[in-house]
Amino acid sequence: MRHSKKIMLGIGAVAAATALFLSGCSSTSTTTSGGTTLKKVTLQLQWLPQAQFAGYYAAAAQGFYKKEGLDVTIKPAGTTTVPIQSVAKGQADYAISWVPKVLGSIEQGVKVTDVAQIFERSGTTQISFKNKGITDPAALAGKKVGSWGYGNQWELFAGMQKAGVDTTKGIKLVQQAFDMKGFLAGDIDAAQAMTYNEYAQVLETTNPATGKLYTADDLNVINWNDQGTAMLQDAIWADSTKLNDKAYADQTVKFIKASIEGWIYARDNPQKAAAIVTAAGSTLGTSHQLWMTNEINKLIWPSTEGIGVVRQSLWDQTVSIAKATKDETGKTIISSDPPASAYSNKYVDQALKELKAAGVDVMGAGFTPQTVTLNAGGK
Repeated sequence: MRHSKKIMLGIGAVAAATALFLSGCSSTSTTTSGGTTLKKVTLQLQWLPQAQFAGYYAAAAQGFYKKEGLDVTIKPAGTTTVPIQSVAKGQADYAISWVPKVLGSIEQGVKVTDVAQIFERSGTTQISFKNKGITDPAALAGKKVGSWGYGNQWELFAGMQKAGVDTTKGIKLVQQAFDMKGFLAGDIDAAQAMTYNEYAQVLETTNPATGKLYTADDLNVINWNDQGTAMLQDAIWADSTKLNDKAYADQTVKFIKASIEGWIYARDNPQKAAAIVTAAGSTLGTSHQLWMTNEINKLIWPSTEGIGVVRQSLWDQTVSIAKATKDETGKTIISSDPPASAYSNKYVDQALKELKAAGVDVMGAGFTPQTVTLNAGGK
C-alpha cells in the first residue's frame, strides 16, 4: 500500500500533534477542558506521516475537526496495513486509499464508499534520463521498465497497452523498490515516480558527472494525466453499511467538511502545513516536505467541481482501466462494474454547501503553485 520510500517515525511532536498517534477506533466521546463533548473518530492513512496527508494533520492542528465536534485520531499505516480493511473490520471510521486498489476489495465483497475524492489528478509518472530517449509510452518498448507493483502498476500498464507496447514480452519489467536507487544506478531505464516524492528524490541527488544536483532538464517525464490513463488516487472511504445510520452519515459530512478546511489551509499556507506534518512525526527533510505539499496541492487545485467531488468522467475512466488493463500476470483489477454504492457525492456536496455558505473558497480557481528549491537529501 506504499507510494513512497520507507521512512522511520522520528521527530518529536508537539502535544497537540502527539495525540494524533493514539491507536484504535472508538465510538465513545471525550470531554475537553472547556466542557465540550467531542465524538471520537479514527482515520486510517495509507502510509506514514508526510505531506501527502497534510490536509488531515492541518485539520487536527488548526482545530477544524474540533469545531465540528470531532476528536480525530490519525493512524499512520505500517508496511502490511491495508487501509480499507481497517474500515471493513471496524478498526477505523474512515480510510485514505487509491480508488483502483479499493475497487478490487469491493468486488471481493468489502462494503465501502468513496465519500470524498480529494485528489482530482494522479501523481504517478514514469521518469527517465534524457539520454534514454523515452519521451512517450511507445518508447518504453524494449526498455527496462520499473514498477512497484502492489496495485501501483495499473496506470503504467494501461499507458503502455494504449500505445501498443507488448507488456508480456516487449519490455523488461523490473521490480522497483520504493526508492530511486535502482534508477540512479542505471538498473532501470524508466522508473515509477510520484511527482511529490520519488521525482524529488532524484532532484535531491548529486549528479556524479557535474557534481551538482540533478535538474528537471536531465529528465523526461511521462505523465499519465496527459496520456489519458490516469486513475483516481487518494480518497476518503467510509463504511457503506454504516452510512445508512443517520448519526454516522452526519458525522461523515462533518469529517469531510473539516478535512476540506484542512486542505484549504494547506493550499493557502503550504510552509505552515509542511511544518505541521513534520511536527506530527515525518522525518522527510524540510525542502522535501515543502516540495511534497506544493505538489499535492497541484493534484487538488484548482478543483473542477469543488474539492472532494467524484467527477463521473474520471470515475468511469478509472473503472474502464480497472476492467480492461492486464498486468504482467494477465490479471485485471475487476471483472465487472462496481456497485452504485462504490462512490457517493451526497456527503461531500453537503459539506461543500455548508462551506460555501460560510464564504469558504472550495474551488481554488486562483491557486498558483510555489517554486520550491530542493536541497541535497531534501534537507
